[in-house]
Amino acid sequence: MPIYSLNDQLSFPPVEGAVDGIVAVGGDLSSERLLLAYQNGIFPWYSDDEPILWWCPDPRFILLPEELHISKSMHRVLRNPAYKVTMDTDFISVIQHCATTKRKGEYGTWITDDMIEAYCCLHEEGYAHSVEVWINEQLVGGLYGVSLGKCFFAESMFHKADNASKIALITLVQYLKQKGFLFLDAQVHTSHVATLGANNIPRTQFIELLKKGVHEETQVGKWHLS
Repeated sequence: MPIYSLNDQLSFPPVEGAVDGIVAVGGDLSSERLLLAYQNGIFPWYSDDEPILWWCPDPRFILLPEELHISKSMHRVLRNPAYKVTMDTDFISVIQHCATTKRKGEYGTWITDDMIEAYCCLHEEGYAHSVEVWINEQLVGGLYGVSLGKCFFAESMFHKADNASKIALITLVQYLKQKGFLFLDAQVHTSHVATLGANNIPRTQFIELLKKGVHEETQVGKWHLS
């Protein structure tokens, strides 16, 4: 089955036609297209030497806020006063660190300059958000993603101090639970997020949950921890 090629028209094909998780190729990273993609369970993921690839994998890896698991050791870490956590304080630094931080077994980055520019635009428009973790005013961890309705789509995280990315993710999920969010989408399985309670679900089940969540009112604008 050929992969659908996007044109200037603002649309995506049904995700059921995805080829090995790829829904379409081409198009652009305009805010309008990105928001439409997330509304349909689709996200961009590609390298500098590739055209834009749009994905909707099956199964989908999500974390339900009420199923967040915090180990005893992480409870102790969370109580450590050395860590300070903020939201939407330094989005650009978080996404740049996500793009440049070296990860074991990975070479290069899928967070291209065009991706950074596109998600910074979404942040300025109030749809993309960051969580920052600090030690002595130094940024040591964080994550960023997109919020629509009662759905949060996590894009990437980084850490430069032990447990810093987990602190960011736990803080975010606790915030999402407080605000009545249905799920955090982590896209594909990682052991790091699985330890916190995330699980794979069939794409059909994810799309049904997504349809329910995106029809809720979106919390647009800067987020703040209470």
